[in-house]
Amino acid sequence: MWLYMVALLGLWMLLRFFRERQVVDHLQDKYVFITGCGSGFGNLLARQLDRRGMRVLAACRKEEGAEELRRKTSERLETVILDVTKTENIVAATQWVKERVGNRGLWGLVNNAGISVPSGPNEWMKKQDFASVLDVNLLGLIEVTLSMLPLVRKARGRVVNVSSILGRVSLGGSGGYCISKYGIEAFSDSLRRELRYFGVKVAIIEPGFFLTGMASSARLCSNIQMLWDQTSSEIREIYGEKYLASYLKNLNELDQRCNKDLSVVTDCMEHALTACHPRTRYSAGWDAKLFFTPLSYLPTFLVDALLYWTSPKPDKAL
Repeated sequence: MWLYMVALLGLWMLLRFFRERQVVDHLQDKYVFITGCGSGFGNLLARQLDRRGMRVLAACRKEEGAEELRRKTSERLETVILDVTKTENIVAATQWVKERVGNRGLWGLVNNAGISVPSGPNEWMKKQDFASVLDVNLLGLIEVTLSMLPLVRKARGRVVNVSSILGRVSLGGSGGYCISKYGIEAFSDSLRRELRYFGVKVAIIEPGFFLTGMASSARLCSNIQMLWDQTSSEIREIYGEKYLASYLKNLNELDQRCNKDLSVVTDCMEHALTACHPRTRYSAGWDAKLFFTPLSYLPTFLVDALLYWTSPKPDKAL
């Protein structure tokens, strides 16, 4: 009995291996629009797809990032300045893309742009702190997708949304970041189910902790110190200086814990864009595969207990 089960499992894995390695035809004729290409995952993906011969349309928030990207890539790659929080920018970028793809449509839309700060304990933050993160990570992603969707549908292409493993497991002190990533998961699921009728595929990338500008210890520590300084004296008394010191110590160690190989994530993005049979979700990084994803399936009380015992404690905790 066990032998049959092992044989069936082995056959399934072998079929999956070959199925996932089938690549779509004529990649050199396909256009891909990527947001957040000034640095990090978006920048590396743009260069990676350019080397593969695809026609990359890279959106950067600043001209300096766009210029640097053009210097490192072929003449095929084109750039546009885009702030995903501004509707007029998105409308202009969509028209710019439409002029380039013509009747072929847009094969790939990669929603990669995002920010991680301000973030911190909920009590330390104001509504605007949450709104500023949601505006980029979630609402900006939604508006870009809705604007580009007719072009993607025309090509029967792909939408690739960059979420996070923190879209599965919400950690304390994440502010609007986890909220935005949970929102991306929900939006992507509904979008995938709606667009299946039109031959459009939607994939979600769920990276673990990688060393990008968003995960920079210096940036995160500066953000926490700013929130601490701005919060009320009552909150500072409840949490205490020891809590702040412990919090900052953990953030300062983040650079050492983060994976420096960003290609682990961009390889998942590339597969989602070029494979005949892309996955629905990609867990990128061993921390995502072996810790956070299994953690997301555990009973809530166990997850709560684990995070309670491993997190810094406020001075006035019970």
